[in-house]
Amino acid sequence: KGDCGKKGHYMPCHAGWVGPTVLLCIYGFCSMMRPIEPFLTEFLTGTCKNLTTEQVTRQVYPVWTYSSLLLLIPVLLVTDFLRYKPVIILQGLTYVIAFLLVLVGSGVPSTQLALFSYSIATAADVAYFSYIYIVVHASYYQRVTSYVRASILLGYSVGGLLAQLLVSLGGVSLYCLAFVTLISVSIALITSFFLPMPKTSLFLNGTYSAQQRNSDEDAHKSESADSDNRMKSRMAAKHIGRMFRRLILDCKTCYSSAALLFFCIWAATGRCGFYQVSGYVQLLWVYIQPQNATAYNGGVDAISTLTGAAATVAVGHMSLEWSVWGELILGGFTLLIAGSVFLMDLTDNIWISYTCYILFKTVYMQLSTICTFQIAKALNRKRYALVFGINSFVGTVLQSVLTAIVINTKSLKLTITSQFFIYASYFAVIAMLFTVRGVYTVLHMKRPAAGNQAERATNLPEVSHL
Repeated sequence: KGDCGKKGHYMPCHAGWVGPTVLLCIYGFCSMMRPIEPFLTEFLTGTCKNLTTEQVTRQVYPVWTYSSLLLLIPVLLVTDFLRYKPVIILQGLTYVIAFLLVLVGSGVPSTQLALFSYSIATAADVAYFSYIYIVVHASYYQRVTSYVRASILLGYSVGGLLAQLLVSLGGVSLYCLAFVTLISVSIALITSFFLPMPKTSLFLNGTYSAQQRNSDEDAHKSESADSDNRMKSRMAAKHIGRMFRRLILDCKTCYSSAALLFFCIWAATGRCGFYQVSGYVQLLWVYIQPQNATAYNGGVDAISTLTGAAATVAVGHMSLEWSVWGELILGGFTLLIAGSVFLMDLTDNIWISYTCYILFKTVYMQLSTICTFQIAKALNRKRYALVFGINSFVGTVLQSVLTAIVINTKSLKLTITSQFFIYASYFAVIAMLFTVRGVYTVLHMKRPAAGNQAERATNLPEVSHL
């Protein structure tokens, strides 16, 4: 209350932190409430679309990964220039287009186009997750992070539960699930128009606006339209060059902190592993599922996201010395993730696989929330989109490499179980890295010498440093 009226904040006082948070939570819930997703593989390979499992695995799903890699950097640059809200609206629009194509399209090209549109929406996540840190005060970061992420997980949960109930009890076709999904993302699109608009671009910090004003003033004094165009072109070129120079300098500044760097590393590598596992787990379940048995993909998604939402909210209210214990917690719980994925690879019991996936998703969401608010606390507002965007880009690069090796390398021809063994090994390496780093950090911080405490305090700088 009253924080938003202080100098340096961009929202009017009456908005506070509650209004934008509620709107963003509604948007997150509706955009993630997609009941068709737990059964998307079955929908594409069933009588509705008649695609083969080979086509879905090697031609359709990889489109999302590779497109995201190409789109992340352009979306990152445009996000701050357009001041976040237009990019969130674009995200809602591309969700609508993607599921409209899933609903009415047919064949591989149409499905690939749907996945391309979906990749634009996921690339715009950087705007969604950065926006809330722009319009609320830093003292609310941990709380609003937990609320926003919980709304997303709750949307997934309701979507999965609704899908399971409609399919198992109501006998509803998968086509109807796709239609309900289209309605939900359409509501999210409408909600995005009501989000408050930040007053200025944070990363550019008004430089481009000033240049535009100067350019306009000079243009009025100019007698030639051609000279006006040349002047604007020169100003735009100078702006782009200055922007890229600032990007490079800001990257050096942000990632010079060892503590911040490790949280960013986990955010990027964890994102890569999570999307690989969650993207192909339906194919694993098709492989394990007994013939003609009822699939409970929706119920599993519902339970995993509910437990993930509860864990996320709990993190928002935890009081812990994260600068000391954060890396060790990441390492220990990542080892739990690796174990659950490894057991999914070994078992031929669908219920054990379901249980392991619930554990996997719950733990990942909790750790992801920890990384998000720790990174946000250490950054200046101007650099949120930059750091979150780079983390997403690095994660997508790693995911593209994994996809190219594990999925699209024809000479390997790995089975789905072999793919999950690679994913488990991937998380095991991450767990080992963070456990070693965490043990070192705890021992280093617990030394009685005051000098060591002061040294560590500089590793995770406050907002004013970055």
